[in-house]
Amino acid sequence: MAAPGSPEPVVHIVDDDEDLRRSLVFLLDSVGVQALTYPDAASFLAEFDPDEPAVVIVDVRMPGISGFGLQERLRQLGHPAPVIFCSAHGDIPMSVRAMAGGAADFLEKPYQPQRMLEVVQQQLIEARERFAEHARRQDVQRRIGTLTPREREVLRLVVEGLPSQHIARRLSASVKTIDVHRARIKAKTGADSLGALVRDVLVHQVTV
Repeated sequence: MAAPGSPEPVVHIVDDDEDLRRSLVFLLDSVGVQALTYPDAASFLAEFDPDEPAVVIVDVRMPGISGFGLQERLRQLGHPAPVIFCSAHGDIPMSVRAMAGGAADFLEKPYQPQRMLEVVQQQLIEARERFAEHARRQDVQRRIGTLTPREREVLRLVVEGLPSQHIARRLSASVKTIDVHRARIKAKTGADSLGALVRDVLVHQVTV
């Protein structure tokens, strides 16, 4: 579930077909969903705020960066926005490529209005949940980033489930030194306990 007070996802329409952009804006507005439009991927990337949840509707073939190229750029940014492809040139290999790259759906032009609304509304829910998880993962990673290399090494072994005695032997240190590291890890990350921190690391698949 998305955290209370988290921002609403923004729908971005990226397509060089002006008529399609207008019709989609009109369709989404009819159900109270506002959208931003861009004639190409470069315009979108220049204005896109990676700190906001988003749903992206994109054509496959556009001047400059293609829809697949934009999908890859979002993946490189680490942004969890669901991507909906909408193309007049769709075929099975193209749709398979889109879905294999993580696309939420692949719709053919001319799109069916009701189907488009259903997909967008479903992905708005997905975007809220993905972005909330993304924000939690970033928070855990930021907290771990405050640790020294030695403290991270100790934490990695704690995540493996090793007690202080075993960690001390592994790192050729005293148990007292390891316990000091454990206390500092807890304090620096603001964790209620090391167990809670380990759970966050595992649940959110954070690299230590």
